[in-house]
Amino acid sequence: MTRPFTRRTALGAATATAVTVGAGALWEAGSRTAWAGPADAPSRGPRRVHEEYVRDASPRWRRMPRGWQEAPFLGNGSLGCQVYAGERADTLKVMLSHTRVQDQRGQWRAGIGYSRLPIGYFTLTLAGEVTGLDWTLDLWDAELRGTVTTTRGSVALRALVHNGSGALLVSTEPSRGEESAAWSFTWLEAGTTRTSGKPPEYVPNDPPRTGDADGTGYCEQPLLAGGGWATAWRECGEGTRRLLAAHLVYRWPGEVAEATRAAVRAVERTLAGPPDALVKDHREWWHAFHLKSFLSVPDKRLQRFYLIQLYKLASATRAEGPTISEWGAWFPEVGNNWPALWWNLNVQIGMAPVHGSGHAELDSVTEAFRRFEKNLPLSVPEEHRDGASYALGHPSDWQLRAGAHDVGVPGSDRITDNFGNLLWAMHHVWLRYRHTMESRVLRDVLTPVLAKAVHFYALFLHEGRDGKLHLPRTRSPEYADAEDCTYDLSLLRWGATTLLECARVLRLEDPEEKRWRDIARRLTPYAHHPEQGVMVGKDVPLAGSHRHHSHLLWLHPLRERVWDRPSDREVMRRSMAHWVSMRERWHGYSFAVGSSMYSVMDEPEKALDFLTFFTDLNVVDDCQMTVNTMYREGRNLALESPLAGAQSMLDMVTQSHGGVVKVFPSVSRRWPDASVASLRAQGGFLVDADRANGRTRWVRVRSEAGEPLVLEHGVPGEVEVRDASGRALHWRQAGRGRIALDLPRGGTVVVTPRGSRPAHGPDAGPRDVPALGPSAPWGLPG
Repeated sequence: MTRPFTRRTALGAATATAVTVGAGALWEAGSRTAWAGPADAPSRGPRRVHEEYVRDASPRWRRMPRGWQEAPFLGNGSLGCQVYAGERADTLKVMLSHTRVQDQRGQWRAGIGYSRLPIGYFTLTLAGEVTGLDWTLDLWDAELRGTVTTTRGSVALRALVHNGSGALLVSTEPSRGEESAAWSFTWLEAGTTRTSGKPPEYVPNDPPRTGDADGTGYCEQPLLAGGGWATAWRECGEGTRRLLAAHLVYRWPGEVAEATRAAVRAVERTLAGPPDALVKDHREWWHAFHLKSFLSVPDKRLQRFYLIQLYKLASATRAEGPTISEWGAWFPEVGNNWPALWWNLNVQIGMAPVHGSGHAELDSVTEAFRRFEKNLPLSVPEEHRDGASYALGHPSDWQLRAGAHDVGVPGSDRITDNFGNLLWAMHHVWLRYRHTMESRVLRDVLTPVLAKAVHFYALFLHEGRDGKLHLPRTRSPEYADAEDCTYDLSLLRWGATTLLECARVLRLEDPEEKRWRDIARRLTPYAHHPEQGVMVGKDVPLAGSHRHHSHLLWLHPLRERVWDRPSDREVMRRSMAHWVSMRERWHGYSFAVGSSMYSVMDEPEKALDFLTFFTDLNVVDDCQMTVNTMYREGRNLALESPLAGAQSMLDMVTQSHGGVVKVFPSVSRRWPDASVASLRAQGGFLVDADRANGRTRWVRVRSEAGEPLVLEHGVPGEVEVRDASGRALHWRQAGRGRIALDLPRGGTVVVTPRGSRPAHGPDAGPRDVPALGPSAPWGLPG
């Protein structure tokens, strides 16, 4: 149910002229209703390579998008918007959403009681019916711009969600015949769109109050639990050119009236002067973001896909804000069943690319556990809340509250697939530490939370006749109950082993260390089938197609078994082959994770095949990636699977585990060239490298933490090893194609073929490698 509230600002009449705005056009600087466009000439020097490379990835629309699955998207980690067709042929819709806007009724499970809530949308009503459009979502500037053509004229449009202030800015300039184009706002009912488990007594929140505060329109939405949010907007005019500014403020706890006052004030501040200064600040943040990492491959469709995923992550989340729900910052107008955070796989795989891409500023998972650790006991069954146990139910809200739900009790009649959620989330925190070597992450977040997560599992361990420690019946997510469930055993083994490493690094003497050591030493091995490899659990084989890789976490991402050890290869090969042999029920993330698994198993061709199958928009089990790189499973919508695909690409060009940094470890023979810069590896290393004609030309690694480096460089033949100034460094052989050396904090090593030109100067930076053939942009380009 929607109810429109329309407010149109009268603008001074003026004669309009037709205008077409492309990606490189300049608008009048100093205008109160528009901001200067990008310069005709790109940046100079190394920055120019990044700018051209990122702009090339910009999606384009030559046909009207019809909804969430096709639309361009903008966001700053809090406010999100999408632009697509309205209900009538003469309308355009700007859908608003916000990552903090949720209900606060914890008497129900989080998907209902803490559900994210719809907000509403702006509609641009045109004088004529839409006949065409030409839009570009410029990733470099994080801005949508272009034109809409109608039967009466055209409207030039530019839109962004300001990175710092969170303002939505939409600048329009109509041609002759479209001077009457005007905005209206429609609110959506503030109730959960989830139907599964919805209690009969549930009622939506009360309708909002709408009004006008000295020329600023607002929609004030109260919550039954107190607090609420307000959307405020104003349009200013200059001739026929117009600028719409909108803000959303959420308050809980607090008063919804204060949210309204704050939103109105924010709009007034945004419109107090020309928008150029605001937009300059916005662009500077995004340009710095795009300069942090670089990954170029000959398949330009995949290269663009990767860049869109980084843009998507930065639009959907920031370290200081909520981590990603199933929809990121973009609430689908139709809603569906996933209006919260899902921790049994989705958050973990969706957030994976932040580490290798070097974007710790997006790591909202680690920060969530730092800020909201106090809520983890709420997911522990009441009879086991001993002050030493933590768990995490799913779904939860962004403050880690699962509502009226706990994870249940292993070995009882209250078994869920929630037992491993927290341990898997802690693996993400461990990767944050390993990629940055920030001791505060280890000390303040990982160790205290992981210790209590392992303690909860340890409550249910029992010693068998074999002297091993066993788990009672638990559930492998979405598949089957099993004793000694591989999913839980692998996470528990990783947790105990990692706690011992934390104690060593931090030089802690923890009274629980003896227990951790006992678990790591005596935890029972995984159930094993001689032909199928590792099973789901005791007496439970994988007997049919299964989209989850839950029973293979030990292979990836936990990396308990590794391809570098020949003794591990056979069980890895058999287990993977059995899972892959049944793909009829796979979903998008199955192919993305499968690609990463093949990359760590030295199967680059299969890794690329799996990734391209998924990103080529193939449909399996009614699941498909969409043209704007979002994702659907039947009628449900999500974004984690494409984000997992970005991690698949990172695994092709860099890997780091067990103290070894690998460069171009899984690059397909179909990719003769590749270039990477500022990718981050475990140990606090930044990696630059270049590959041409199937051979690695040079590798450069900079140490930010002073950790010992073992580098599998991939440079063929004899090598020269020098520092950043070209001086020879002392190193030692560490195996075939590997060198070991001690780099000081801030030190750099450069590896090149012996006798080659040193990797310095203009040819030693990142390059956008040649394309193997033409490829269309993402979006709806034709």
